[in-house]
Amino acid sequence: MRRWFDDTALDSSVVLYSRVRLVRNWSEYPFSLRLSDADGEEMVNRLFQCTDGWMDEMGRPYQKEWLNRLSELDREGLKERRVLNSALLERKAPMGALVSEDESISLIFNGTDHVRIQTIFPGLALREAFQLADALDDKINEKISYSFDKKYGYLTSFPTNVGTGLHASTLLHLPSLSKGKKFNNLMAEMGRFGTTIRGLLGEGSENYGDLYVVSNQKTMGQTEKEMVDVVNRVTLQLAGQEKQVREMYKKSHKMELEDEIYKSYGVLKYARKLSMKEAMTYLSQILMGVSEGILTFREPYSIYSMMLGIQPANLKKLSDRPLGKAELDGARARYIREELPELK
Repeated sequence: MRRWFDDTALDSSVVLYSRVRLVRNWSEYPFSLRLSDADGEEMVNRLFQCTDGWMDEMGRPYQKEWLNRLSELDREGLKERRVLNSALLERKAPMGALVSEDESISLIFNGTDHVRIQTIFPGLALREAFQLADALDDKINEKISYSFDKKYGYLTSFPTNVGTGLHASTLLHLPSLSKGKKFNNLMAEMGRFGTTIRGLLGEGSENYGDLYVVSNQKTMGQTEKEMVDVVNRVTLQLAGQEKQVREMYKKSHKMELEDEIYKSYGVLKYARKLSMKEAMTYLSQILMGVSEGILTFREPYSIYSMMLGIQPANLKKLSDRPLGKAELDGARARYIREELPELK
C-alpha cells in the first residue's frame, strides 16, 4: 500500500509536504487533561460511533485504533510518520484514532484535545489540505457541539491554540539557502508575516537533512483561510529563494556540486554502517540532485520516504530482534542499499 510520503518530492519542488491540523473540544466533557480514564474511554467510544462508516476519498474505510493499546514501537512508528507528535506519544490515557489507509488523514480522539484532525499532502497543497480538514471538521460538528466562545473562538487545552485551533505548516528542503550567512536573519524576518521557521530535526548544524518547517505563529486575529494563505505565501517566497541560490551556485560550481552529489550516492550505495547524521546528510544531497536533474532514477522514487524509513522505529519493526546502536547503524545502511534505486 502506497502512503502519502511515497509521492513526496518526485519532481523539482523544494516543498516536500503540506499539513493542516485542527483541534476541537466537545462541550459535554472537561478538557482531556482533566478527564478521567473512564470518561475518556466513554467519549472516544462515542466519537467512534459518530464517525462509524466513514471512508476516505478513494472509498476505503478508515483504520480504527486504540492508541493506548498499541505497542510503544508501533506508536513511535506513527510519530516518525507524522501521525502522532511527542505529547501524544507519551500520553497514557485512553486515546482513539481513525487513520486513512495511506495515512494522509488522521483523527485523534482524547489526545491533548478531544478531537485533532490532520490532513497531509505531498508538495505545496495547503489550500487542498485545509479544505479537506475543514470538511471533516464540519462532519463531526454535525454530530457534536464544540466548546466555542463568541469572543475567543474555539476553546482548547492550550492557550496557544485558542481561536481557530488551526496549525498550517509546510516542510521545505533548504540545503543551499540554510548555508548562507543571512539565513538566521531571514528566518527572523519571516516572523513579521506571522510565521515561524524551525529545523525539523534540530537547529543550525544539528538539523541533519536541511529540512525546515514553516507554520503559522498565531491562531487568533485572522480567519483560518487567511492563516493558510500567509503560510502559503511565505513558503513560496522561501522556495523561490532556495531555487535562486541553487541556480547561482550551479553556474559557478557545477562540477563541485555534481561531484558532491555523486559521491553521496556512492557512499549510500555501498556503506555498511551509517549514523542518522551521516544518512540524512547524504540523503539531503541526493534529494537536491534529483530535484536539480543531476540524478535520474530508472523509476520515480521518493527520497523523503527513505528519510522516514531509516528512522529507528521503522528499522526495529523490520528486524526480527532488538537492535543496539551499532546494529541500528548497520540496519540503516542495509535498508538504504536495498531501497536506493539505480541511476539511469
